Amino acid sequence: MEKDSKIYLAGHRGMVGAAIWRVLKKKGYSNLIGRTSKELDLRNQKAVFDFIKIEKPDVVIDAAARVGGILANNNYPFQFLMENMQIQNNLIDAAHKLDVKKFIFLGSSCIYPKLAPQPLKEEYLLTDSLEPTNEWYAIAKITGVKACQAIRKQFGKDFVSLMPTNLYGTHDNFDLETSHVLPAMIRKFHEAKINGNAPVTLWGSGKPMREFLFVDDMAEAVVFALENTLPEYLYNVGTGMDITIKELAETIQQTIGHKGDIVWDSSKPDGTPRKLMDVSKMHSLGWKHQMGLQEGIEKTYKWFLTNNDSFKQVKM
Repeated sequence: MEKDSKIYLAGHRGMVGAAIWRVLKKKGYSNLIGRTSKELDLRNQKAVFDFIKIEKPDVVIDAAARVGGILANNNYPFQFLMENMQIQNNLIDAAHKLDVKKFIFLGSSCIYPKLAPQPLKEEYLLTDSLEPTNEWYAIAKITGVKACQAIRKQFGKDFVSLMPTNLYGTHDNFDLETSHVLPAMIRKFHEAKINGNAPVTLWGSGKPMREFLFVDDMAEAVVFALENTLPEYLYNVGTGMDITIKELAETIQQTIGHKGDIVWDSSKPDGTPRKLMDVSKMHSLGWKHQMGLQEGIEKTYKWFLTNNDSFKQVKM
C-alpha cells in the first residue's frame, strides 16, 4: 500500500475511527478522506454510491456503526439491526460495484454464539444461537461479514473482516444509557468518588468474563490488514486474555481512587458468560496487541477527565 493511496475511513469521528485516523497519519498516510454523518448519511444508498464514485478511493475502511451496550441494544432493536445493515451494505455494495481495491470491515465478537466453546475461533460463526441481549447488532454484523466473504469468493476481491473484542480507550462514549461496560464503570466510579465515595451499583453478578482491547491496538490491527493481503476472510482481533467483570470493577475502582462499596444488582442481566477471542490467526501473521489493561484504563480515565468539562473538578 502506497503512502499516498486514497483511503476513505467511514466513521472517522468515532472512537475506533479516530484511532485509525491517528495511526494512519502517524505512519505517513497522506491521502485520507473522512465525512461526518451530516456531510454524508451512510444510511442513504444513493448518497454513498455517488460519494464513492466521485472520490474514487483505493481503500474503504468501515468503522461506522450504531453501537451501544446491553441497555441500548434492548431498547432499540430495530435501529441496531436496520441502521447497521444500511450503513455496511451501502458501503460494501458501492465499493464492489465501483472497483475499490481493498475493503476492511469491522465487526464485533458478539457475532459468535452465546455458548460457543472458549476461546472463540473464527470457524464458530453461525454454529449456534446468539446472545439475546445484542442479537440485533450481531445479526447486522454477520451479514456484513458474509457479504464481504461472498464478494471475496465470487469475485476474488480483497475484502476482509476484522472482529474486535470489547474495545475501550480515548474518545470513548461515557453516556450511561448507551455506553459499554468499561467506560460506564469509569464514569460511575468517578461520580461516586466526587459524591463522598458513595456506593456504586453495577449490573449482574460480576461473574461473567470479558476481554478488553485498547482502541489504538485495534487501529494498529487495521493498518496491518491494510498493508498486508490477509489469506482468509475473517480474523479475530483481541488480547487472548480475559478477566471477570468483578475484577474489572475493582481495577477501575482502584485506578480512580473510589473508597466506597460496590453493590451487584443480580436482577439485571449478565449477558454472555464468557467471550474470549482466539487470536492465534492474527498472531501467526505477525500482529499482537501492545497495551496492558491497567495502563489502558489509566490513559482512558485521564482522557475522560481532560475532555469532559463537567468532570474536571477531580484529577487523578
